[in-house]
Amino acid sequence: MKNLRIGMIGTGYMGKAHAIAYRTASAVFPLSASIECEMIADINLDLAKQKAEEFGFNRYTDSWQRLVSDPNIDIVDICAPNFLHKDIALSAIKNGKHVYSEKPLALNSQDAKIMTLAAEEAGVKTLVGFNYIKNPTVKLAKQIIANGEIGEVVHFRGTFNEDYLADEKTPFSWRLKREFSGTGALGDMGSHIINMAQFLVSPISSLCADMNTVHHTRYEPDNEALKEVENDDQVHMMVRFVNGAIGTIESSRIAWGRKNGLWFEVTGTKGTIIYDQERLSELKLFTVEDRDSRQGFRTILTGPEHPDYKNFCVSAGHGLGYNDMKAVEVRDLIEGIADSSPMLPDFRSAWEVTKIIDAAEVSYKNGTWITVE
Repeated sequence: MKNLRIGMIGTGYMGKAHAIAYRTASAVFPLSASIECEMIADINLDLAKQKAEEFGFNRYTDSWQRLVSDPNIDIVDICAPNFLHKDIALSAIKNGKHVYSEKPLALNSQDAKIMTLAAEEAGVKTLVGFNYIKNPTVKLAKQIIANGEIGEVVHFRGTFNEDYLADEKTPFSWRLKREFSGTGALGDMGSHIINMAQFLVSPISSLCADMNTVHHTRYEPDNEALKEVENDDQVHMMVRFVNGAIGTIESSRIAWGRKNGLWFEVTGTKGTIIYDQERLSELKLFTVEDRDSRQGFRTILTGPEHPDYKNFCVSAGHGLGYNDMKAVEVRDLIEGIADSSPMLPDFRSAWEVTKIIDAAEVSYKNGTWITVE
């Protein structure tokens, strides 16, 4: 069995999620290659050492440049802040590494294009962390749509709302500065629901967006200095899809009470499906085939008959979690490299998402509909 060696950059929340997934995937799935957590990088060397021990990595460094050029690394895993994605990925590609990156892929679509073309020219495999589409329940929704069980899709309504910045007293962070984060709610969470819409329905062809910053200033951590918030707290848009469907997409980072408010409703000519990430192992389905006296949404509990679920559990209704979706994502990463199977969403798919993000900003600034290139 081939051994694939991971070099991971970033030790925060996403770094931990990836580390858990590397361990879980090996236990859950019959992989075609073994996973070796080889090196971890963090700008703080002491923290890198600590996290290497906690996450089970063999070595550690305070230099991502050293990691991407290390000959004993096969896959570079980018869990660093958004503004570093491009430089790290291009350097990794130059060194012949496969790249697994968190979203959004880049600060803008032009950078995403450069990264995509570089990877394709070098012949390396890429995967981007839009992990919500890896959920067995979402895959079931995709199957229902593809099978025509709700007819032809005519409408998509999706949200991704959270409240992690709802409190105006929450301190300023890098996520609020365009140089480091790019857009705000639009790129952070909006990218997920954009990807979900395109995964379930079809590419978005045009849009009209509105954006808003509610809390214009925030205090710097540990002092009284106010800093200007440079990106959006809220965004919503009307969209049209290539297949003729229409819809709405919204995202907010100041939505009190929403902890993981990724939600969608897909309406077809013969029925509707509804999904709520906070109840991630349930899917609501309505079809017109039921007789009038029995019509209504029924709840499907995800179980071993649905994609990937049986690898985790033999019984329906027990439910999966966020880290399980990451384990499915890592499975796809390893299998895609080991046996050359397709890996989606790859850099090109993520580039398509950044095009929508850029178009939304142009639409808001110009106050008009925008056709997506």
